[in-house]
Amino acid sequence: MKELIKLLPGENMIYFGDTARVPYGTRSRETVTKYSIENTEFLMSKGIKALVVACNTVSSISLPLLRREFPVPVIGVVEPGARAAAAATKLKRVAVIGTEATVNSRSYE
Repeated sequence: MKELIKLLPGENMIYFGDTARVPYGTRSRETVTKYSIENTEFLMSKGIKALVVACNTVSSISLPLLRREFPVPVIGVVEPGARAAAAATKLKRVAVIGTEATVNSRSYE
């Protein structure tokens, strides 16, 4: 949030953390997708202009669907994180620590 506020100082920001249903990483793909859609519908009702999915599990499982189904830019964390890790290594070996769902999605491969 701090970086977004710096980049977009005139915009209102909404932080949404689904603390009632965490952890997502042990849930099925279907459940993660369902929660992702419900959460995004709620945020759309608040008039968001863009969505940053800062959860690796949701980014790994639901990002393509959210991008197709909602009329705002949807940005995930997997691709930027993977790019930064690949650029930072000299040995071309990167370890990923993640939830079961994130690792099983193979999104970092």
